[in-house]
Amino acid sequence: MEGEDELRKQDTVVEDDDPLVLSSQALAALQEFLADQNKTVASTPPPSSLTGEEDSAKVELVSEDWRLSQFWYEPETAETVAEEVVTLSSRFSGCRVACIACPTLYVYLKKKDPSLQVQLLEYDMRFERYGSEFTFYDYNEPEDLPLQLKHCFHIIVADPPYLSKECLERVTQTVSFLASPVDSLLLLLTGDVQRDRAAELLGVRPCVFKPHHSSKLGNEFRLFISYDPGTRLGGLEEEDS
Repeated sequence: MEGEDELRKQDTVVEDDDPLVLSSQALAALQEFLADQNKTVASTPPPSSLTGEEDSAKVELVSEDWRLSQFWYEPETAETVAEEVVTLSSRFSGCRVACIACPTLYVYLKKKDPSLQVQLLEYDMRFERYGSEFTFYDYNEPEDLPLQLKHCFHIIVADPPYLSKECLERVTQTVSFLASPVDSLLLLLTGDVQRDRAAELLGVRPCVFKPHHSSKLGNEFRLFISYDPGTRLGGLEEEDS
């Protein structure tokens, strides 16, 4: 869900008789995380409140939940991808957009164009506040979705929660379930390590623009797309000869 750093998921074996001691940096990070979780006001305002000049410079987001592998995009990244999606939406009459595990993008899209039909597919039930535009999504059940969502989206943006073959394969199933059979476009945000697998499963290529996360993840992330953007997003990255 918007970025993943699998190094943090490695198991650590600790002897029963030895106390667990955190480094000062790890302890500080843990304290900061717990403080964020305990904030009484840590919620994303409804999309309707994100319009207007007073909100033009800032978008408020819920706190990241590391336990759900949540790492929000930097504002420039969210703005750039949202602008691309809004530009693409003009190609379709009654365009519908699906955001798979990328709630930050959903918020920025509704800020840019409140009239845009956007469906957020997300595991985190905090986003249930978006009502009918929220659908609970567990990548382990890639097609366990309402039938009214099947084959009806013109643009799909996906950000698989983990950098694993299994996760990408299951998200691929979800993309196939959602995509319009007539014409659809895909934007995939994931680690560069998934480059070959993404090309094989989804027929996408990286563009020059590189997404970044506020938490400064160690893995290099890329934006892979299924279409030619021209000069937008820096164009498609040239293939190695």
